[in-house]
Order: sequence, then structure tokens, then C-alpha cells
Amino acid sequence: MTAATHSTLFPQAPGPSQFLAAPPDADAVLDGLDPEQREVATALHGPVCVLAGAGTGKTRAITHRIAYGVRAGILQPSSVLAVTFTNRAAGEMRGRLRQLGAGGVQARTFHSAALRQLQYFWPKAVGGEMPRLLERKVQLVAEAAARCRVRLDRNELRDVTGEIEWAKVTQTVPADYPAAVAKADREAPRDTAEIGQIYSLYEQLKRDRATIDFEDVLLLTVGILQDRHDIADQIRRQYQHFVVDEYQDVSPLQQRLLDLWLGDRDSLCVVGDASQTIYSFTGATPDHLLNFRTRHPNATIVKLVRDYRSTPQVVHLANGLLAQARGRAAEHRLELVSQRDPGPDPVYTEYADEPSEAEGTARRIRDLIAAGVPAGEIAVLYRINAQSEVYEQALADAGVPYQLRGAERFFERAEVREAGVALRGAARAGGNDSLLDDAEDLPSQVRAVLSTKGWTTEPPAGSGAVRDRWESLAALVRLAEDFARARPGATLSDLVAELDERAAAQHAPTVQGVTLASLHSAKGLEWDAVFLVGLTEGMMPITYAKTDEQIEEERRLLYVGVTRARLHLSLSWALARSPGGRASRRPTRFLAGLRPGSAAPGARTAGRGGAGGAERGGGTAGGARRGRRGPVRCRVCGATLTDAGDIKLMRCEDCPSDMDEGLYERLRDWRSDQARRLAQPPYCVFTDKTLMAIAEAVPGTDGELARISGVGVRKLERFGADVLAICAGQEPDEGDGEH
Repeated sequence: MTAATHSTLFPQAPGPSQFLAAPPDADAVLDGLDPEQREVATALHGPVCVLAGAGTGKTRAITHRIAYGVRAGILQPSSVLAVTFTNRAAGEMRGRLRQLGAGGVQARTFHSAALRQLQYFWPKAVGGEMPRLLERKVQLVAEAAARCRVRLDRNELRDVTGEIEWAKVTQTVPADYPAAVAKADREAPRDTAEIGQIYSLYEQLKRDRATIDFEDVLLLTVGILQDRHDIADQIRRQYQHFVVDEYQDVSPLQQRLLDLWLGDRDSLCVVGDASQTIYSFTGATPDHLLNFRTRHPNATIVKLVRDYRSTPQVVHLANGLLAQARGRAAEHRLELVSQRDPGPDPVYTEYADEPSEAEGTARRIRDLIAAGVPAGEIAVLYRINAQSEVYEQALADAGVPYQLRGAERFFERAEVREAGVALRGAARAGGNDSLLDDAEDLPSQVRAVLSTKGWTTEPPAGSGAVRDRWESLAALVRLAEDFARARPGATLSDLVAELDERAAAQHAPTVQGVTLASLHSAKGLEWDAVFLVGLTEGMMPITYAKTDEQIEEERRLLYVGVTRARLHLSLSWALARSPGGRASRRPTRFLAGLRPGSAAPGARTAGRGGAGGAERGGGTAGGARRGRRGPVRCRVCGATLTDAGDIKLMRCEDCPSDMDEGLYERLRDWRSDQARRLAQPPYCVFTDKTLMAIAEAVPGTDGELARISGVGVRKLERFGADVLAICAGQEPDEGDGEH
């Protein structure tokens, strides 16, 4: 490393004589700030906590704070480290600081700042060459899974990778992963014992190949700062003032790193809003923000509540949403006060069905554009990416250009392309495709073909890439049903031609268009007009949000969506999925008492007892396991079981097994046959641990089989008769496993 690089990264700590005298225009930095923003900008000593609501100018406040400190000679630019969560936000902060005359300040993400320190200190702290940084960990996770004899498809691989990332940022080691998932009431995408095993081997493979991942960057930096006090002291001499943006999103690991950077000092300014915590699935927690005053009793607390983004009408709705919230974050909610002139009231629209909702939304967007609102200042926001297809089509039919954010166009998604190939092949085969033998109509044919690509009648439990894939395939099934209803007698070839036409119509490049985005990917953005669509129970809150905490996070997600709108806000829902369907849906509980004609929530029951709790989230045995009271004990030695694999077997792994080996092998052979017929991996039928549990219990009735962990309602209906026949020493019926 050159001397120039050294001086850039870690110059000598400044002495008093190195600070510049206050320039005459230092106070000019404060011009234009409101009283609360000015209080933030001038609070340059001790711990400072800025509670900043949506649209209140928090970035303006903290950049002016840094610039004022620099230009007043109180802060040296190179001694300030400002951290945030995205490269975009860090770049925006650096740009504003340069404009304000504080260009030497380091504004980085947590990972970027830690990586620079790790690269610089590695030779001194560890010696030798620093391990190579993995840009993408998916391939190594796939190899670890293969070595564990666990086959993961592309979407399962993404979900398991996400679980490993969550475990690492929450500082959970592989052995503790199953217990940590249970404690967090987290819905794991697969058996937690399997994921823990994959996680452990993934870590071993990284060590063997001298590689590290992005989470390791933080973990290793934390380790060096904990073990090497001389290095920690050097960093603390370099950085003497810290600013953390989006503090409600810090993970336990990031907080640990921040604590080590600080040492015993308190020159820290944090900025956040607990009501915008929507990434808890990644390990983010608002606890550090909410506990700031407890940790720093002498902290300066400033609340920014003047909303410069949205009209009073939009702000009134946002405040109303949070007024009904519960939980600790709700206790610290901010009551926003709009600083804009009045605008139009939010528009609430109830549609008969989803296509009508999409078409109505497209018409309103076209009218707004005709009235002078630029297409680029309009957004359609939904809960999950699979909802985009009907809006892509409606906007295309209306001649309105659009762009997707945070997701591929519907017809460009890998699972949709794969499904299109399969449907095209089945259409060419016609009556010669055995898949279609029992399919009486077009929707049945589509369901039969897509079942080979992972579609099932019930959605998978939880969220993640596997759920996203299922939603995309389910959208194709619904499209086939609607197409058959509109064109009685249509063939599979007709549907394929329709899909090709839709895909071609949406491939036209767009430069300036309406934004289609999920609510999560809209965080940090804003538009003149926002359309919040699909606001029905089961989608908002999402059906797999079960606990009170999960329900409240869904409310905060809707709050984030509402506060993206500057002027025009539209909220809509559909009573039925398709034209002519039963109007069984209800608008989201979150709008109760807020939309015209709706009753206040009154004695509201959130979480498991709420309206959304009646929605089925997948029909697996997971719900029954979560409802089990008391500890699960080994049926052999009586010890409390925490490992998911042991819980499945109802015994410790080391306790003697009374498994019928012959029955286990027959079950494995049967499973292989089923997997081939269904064109799915064997574990999608039953996992090895479930087969072992069956071979140990040897169930004789449906009830006994249903009590085995891993045998849910759907699998009992599909495979129960075969499994019970094998357990009884009989041959299962010939067929595809459906009974």
C-alpha cells in the first residue's frame, strides 16, 4: 500500500491547530432549515438521535449537520464516517456534502467501510494475503447442499442462501440455527436441520478455498477490532464522529461493529423511524433505535415531523394507519404535519375482480398523463412481484409505457419462460401427451403441465423465492382460467399464442414510463401519483404473516406505500379474482375506519386471531407444530429436543432407533418412483427424516400418519393411501400418487 493510500485511509489524528478557523459563511449552511432541522445541524456534541418521519428532510438535516460542523471548524472532514445501507444513498450523501463544502467526509455503506478497513489491516492483524471475496455465494451454497445430498432448485437455493445470510447477521452459528429460527418464530424455507447442515458445510468450503462472503467482511472486522486493541485504537483515532442513517434497519452484527468503532466515546448521531422498519426478514431490528435513550441517557433527541413531501390529505391517512398500530414501534410513532398546500383526497375504489382493477387503474393513469402528470412521476405499488402481470398487460393495452423496478418483467422471469416452453411442447404433442390424459378442459391441461414445474394447488409455506416462483405459475393458471372463460373451446395452442402475443407486446423498450414496483422495493422513493393495488385480506397483510409482530410489519409496509405519494393517492382492491367469480374477498383490515363507509376497528384481533389468520398459508404441518404447547421430548430418553431433525423423529439422534430398515428401503424406492412420475426431486415427496419417522412409527391409520412431522394435509391426501399400504406390507395402487 502506497503512502498516498495510507494517508487517504488513515491520516494522522488532527490536533487542535489542524482545525480551520470558522469561515465567515458557516452559518449560511443553516439557511433554509426549519427549527428542528436546525437543531439537528447544530447538535454536534455527544450522542444525538434524530427520529425522522417520512418526507421530513432527514438527509438534508444530517448532511447540513456535517457540513456545518466542518465549515465551523468543529469537525475535520476526514474524521467523520457517515454510514447508510445502500450505495445509492451513500452516493447521494457524498454529492450533497460536496455541494455544501464538506467533500472530504467518508459516506459509505457498512460493508464498504468495513471492507476498506479489513483490506488495510489484514497483513498486520492476520498476515499473508486476504481471502478472496465471493461476489455471489449461491454457487458455493449449491455445492454445500449437493455434498449434504440435498437437492435444491434455483428458487430454493436463493431462499437457503437468504437464511444463511440472516443467520450470520444475527450472529447465529450453524449449530444454533434451528433453535434460533424457533425462537424468532421464523418460517424457514426447508427443514432447519438441513439448512443448518448446509450452512455448516458452506462455511467449511469457504475456509478450504480461502474465500469470504460479504457477511464475513463484517464478522472479520468485528473479530479484529475485538482482538487487536492497537488496531481498534488506530481506527478510533481516525474516525472521531459517526453518523448512521436508516438506523431502524441495523442488524445485531452491524450494531456490534458500530460499538467497536465508537469504543468508549459517544460522538454519534443516528437517524431513523421505527415506523418504517420493513426488512426484519433480513435481520434488521428497530430495537437499537428504540433503546438509544436507554443506552445514552444524556442523548439529544430531535423529532422531525414536518412532512414536505405529501399533502395534508395523504399525511392524514398515513397518521391514521399508525394510530391503529400496536407494539413497541407504534408507541414511538411520529405524528406527521404536512407542510404542503391541500390536495385531492385519497381515492378508494372497490372493483368486482382483478382484471377490472387493473384496467381501471390503467384508465386513471392514462387520464393523469393526459392532465399533465409525467408518466415517470406515477407508480403502481403491490405486495408481491407476481401481481405485476395483470398491470403490465393493462398498461400495455392502454398504450401507457411502464418500467419495472426490482423485478424482471413477468414474461421474462425464468419460471415463466420455463413454463412457456413446457406449455408449447404440450400443445405440439396434442393428444399424444400423457400429462393431458385426464385433463378435461384448458385450465386442467395448464395445471397438469405446470405441476411438472413446481405448481401445486396449495402455496408453499412462508415467503421467499420458492413462494415467488409459485405465485408466478399460479398467475399463469389464473390467466388460463380467464382465457378459457372468455373463449370457450379454446385449445392449449390458442393459449400459447395468446401468451406469445402478450410477451411480445411487453418487450418494447421504455425510457420514461409508469413505475411498477413491490412495496419493499419502493422504500426511499417518491412519486407525484401512487396507486396502491390489491389491498385485500390475504395480500395485505400477506397470508403468511401470522404473528402480531408480522402483522404490524405489514401495516408499516402499507404506511411506507402511502407515504411515497406527493399529491395523488389511490387505494384499490377487488372482491373476486376473476370475472364472474364469487365476491368473497374483503378489503384490508388496515383501512378500517379510514376509508369512507368503513367501521372503526374496535376490538380488533391481530395476528393469529385476526381476519387474515383464517387464510390458509400452505396447509402444511408447520402450523400444527407452532401450536404445540410445551417442549418436545425424546420418546426414548425424555430429553428436550431442539434440533428440527430430532423433533421430526421424536428422539435424539444418538438414541437407539427401532426403525424397520426393510420398510424404510421400500418407502425410499416408492418415493423415487413418485419423484420420477412427478418430475420433482425426491425430497419434494418426503424428506429422508420424514421417511425415517414413518418407518419408526409404522402408522396404520390416516390419523397416525398425520401426526408425523412432515406429513401435512396436502401430502396426506396425495400420498397417504400409498404410504399406509406400504406400512401394511401391501403394494400401493398403481397411479401417480393422487388419491
